[in-house]
Amino acid sequence: MKRNYSAFSEDIPAYSGPKASRETYADLKQLSAIPGHIYTRPELQILPGQRRFSKMPWLVPMLELLPPTSIGHLKEWRLSTAFVLAKNYNKLVHVWESVTAMVELWHPQTNSFIFPEFEATILLEELEIMLGLPRYQRGEELAISYTVDQINSWSILAYITTKKNDLYSMTSGMHVHLLPIAQWIISQCKRKTTNYTAIAKAAAICICGIILFPEADGAISFGNLSIIDSIFEGMKIGQAVLGFLYAGLTSAALGGPFYGSVVALELWMGMHVQFRAVEDLTMECKTMLNHPLAYVGGRLHMSPRAWCKTAQVKGIQAWSQYLRSLTMADFDMRPRFMHDRTIHLPQRTGLALRLLGNGALVSYNSDRCHLQCGAARTVVPLLSHFPPIQERKRGDAQDERDMRSAVVHWEGCATSAIQAEVEEDDEAITEYIEALKKLQPAGGNN
Repeated sequence: MKRNYSAFSEDIPAYSGPKASRETYADLKQLSAIPGHIYTRPELQILPGQRRFSKMPWLVPMLELLPPTSIGHLKEWRLSTAFVLAKNYNKLVHVWESVTAMVELWHPQTNSFIFPEFEATILLEELEIMLGLPRYQRGEELAISYTVDQINSWSILAYITTKKNDLYSMTSGMHVHLLPIAQWIISQCKRKTTNYTAIAKAAAICICGIILFPEADGAISFGNLSIIDSIFEGMKIGQAVLGFLYAGLTSAALGGPFYGSVVALELWMGMHVQFRAVEDLTMECKTMLNHPLAYVGGRLHMSPRAWCKTAQVKGIQAWSQYLRSLTMADFDMRPRFMHDRTIHLPQRTGLALRLLGNGALVSYNSDRCHLQCGAARTVVPLLSHFPPIQERKRGDAQDERDMRSAVVHWEGCATSAIQAEVEEDDEAITEYIEALKKLQPAGGNN
């Protein structure tokens, strides 16, 4: 994975100035004014469809055959949570009505959800904790997973097989097919080979392809294959996972296909919107039985003995109405698992953070989500002069400069510890909500 920027050692300007910001992305639109946004197209059926998020009949049988040594490798690579979710994937029931209603509130310019009184987004730190991934800390920029080189999928798959016929069956176009990899794992396990590390790496590709990088049923891109391969080197993949999900939310919000970790999105919705931990409940919450939280809620201080705040919300219209009128009191701003956690924020206006991945650089506007970050609502921050999603061209000199610039911003980013309680000023709140109304759909939230 290339990390040598000696050819671009000159100082890289961190910000092209407020003029560029005003001229390019100052035109922040209302949700209802964004061309093609599904907020104004209730008849559009975007989820799940298009051969995405189907159950994989081969997944659980393959995982049940894994030898203990291979499972131990998955634990070493911090994939235990993804392994548990994959092993129970066929039991999960995705509530597409709630997901669709949430996507309706996704703003493609800010990469955040727009509610009547506040903005919210999936924070990098939340995603890393929910999925049990290695956590990024400032100073670890060299461990963030991405590559600036072209990707050779066959060289990555060489630890599985070097037979050309097998490699041809595993790849096509710019994608890798998971079923042939799973079949290779099953054959190795049934023959009781001792190739435990290779089996674990192959299993990691299948697990991550379904839980972290779902794009099309049973297939992942070469770029995401490279990200998964970096896990074995101890790299941090949280930014790539979150950036891919952000891009999928934007695609769906504009009427395209949804891709990215729907499991992560549902975990986030479960913790913030749907469930509330109640210690004295004696009965299990039936709504949670087929929810991802049923399998990984322990690490998030959430058990099946919880109160479901949305138990009576059924169907797309009810979910849309509920979320479009969601108040601050109904959104758990700082779940217990985030208390005292250190989060990363842009140092100041103009030094925007962008999530690094092999497919795109994706704007990360955590500073817009004041309450989530443990801060009082004040002003709505200005947009960065960077595009919300900048497609990458690996092997390109300008792409390498852009990646280096993004890394520089993470090196100098601000950090803050989330506090359980936040004191707010009434006048500042009023000013904030008035500014936020400019992003609200025309005609209100009904």
